[in-house]
Amino acid sequence: MQETKARQFRLTPEELRQFQERGFHGPFKVYEAEDIRRAWRRERLALIDRSNAIYQEEAAQSGNTNISNYDRHLDSEFLADHVCRPEIVDRVTSVLGPDVLCWRTEFFPKYPGDEGTDWHQADTFANASGSPQIVWPGEGVHFGGTLTVWTAFTPARLDTGCMLFIPGTHESMFYDETKKMHYDPARINQESKSGIRRGFFGYDYRELQIDEHFEPDESMAVPMVMEPGEAIMFWSTLLHASMPHEGKTDEMRMAFATRYVPTSVHVYPDTTEIVEYGGQVSLDRFGSVLVSGTNEYDYNTIATRTTLGHPFITH
Repeated sequence: MQETKARQFRLTPEELRQFQERGFHGPFKVYEAEDIRRAWRRERLALIDRSNAIYQEEAAQSGNTNISNYDRHLDSEFLADHVCRPEIVDRVTSVLGPDVLCWRTEFFPKYPGDEGTDWHQADTFANASGSPQIVWPGEGVHFGGTLTVWTAFTPARLDTGCMLFIPGTHESMFYDETKKMHYDPARINQESKSGIRRGFFGYDYRELQIDEHFEPDESMAVPMVMEPGEAIMFWSTLLHASMPHEGKTDEMRMAFATRYVPTSVHVYPDTTEIVEYGGQVSLDRFGSVLVSGTNEYDYNTIATRTTLGHPFITH
């Protein structure tokens, strides 16, 4: 856990008002561009070593990059520091309050020629498996979601796969995550939607639509063009998508997403494994990271910093 006394990066009242209205904040700087370029060149090679990764053989055997991209902050010192950076945590606590967990991280690469990502929202993150992965406390909570901070490690431009948001859509769910999506890797890079090559890692997110005729209003979409080292914070319930990587440059677009919830949120309730994207991994070594405040709840597994050769160990 990293405490920030001054909270120098907290949202101002006006920034918080805009965030509540739009569902996102940023882009804002987390690193200098040259610093993150240098760090990413180093860490990209280091991450090839999965000897301390909490998802190892199962993820590798599944041949699936999505699950194996999860939670590398639990074995990478650089990423462990990243999830706790005050430039991120101060802003997150402005929205969620002082007691906060990082419950998941994910790499999102787009290689030259890769399709964009479907318009989607995530509330309980049951969209792929059908089982809620986060549950907010209290009766009558219609949805909660997670606060995501998406950091560009390389340029994110219109032609390399930048994100798109439709502002103000975070308080209405257009998708039902209790429905079942059907995984088919043959779909990847094969479909066009509204004239744009888009998919969802082997799924079709339209299968979850509450209204089968629903189409996001692309005229309202705002592109999140970002420089290396910049980040954007948004509710996972905000309608978001991404553009394809058109292949005009041979540099991949690489982003790292960190996901935060209050400590009161139940992470992976009654769940011992993640099953999605054609693979599965055990949660035996998983733990959420307390990045701010205190944890007064006993139902979440917590990972703490260690000196045993890898950043975190679960209890």
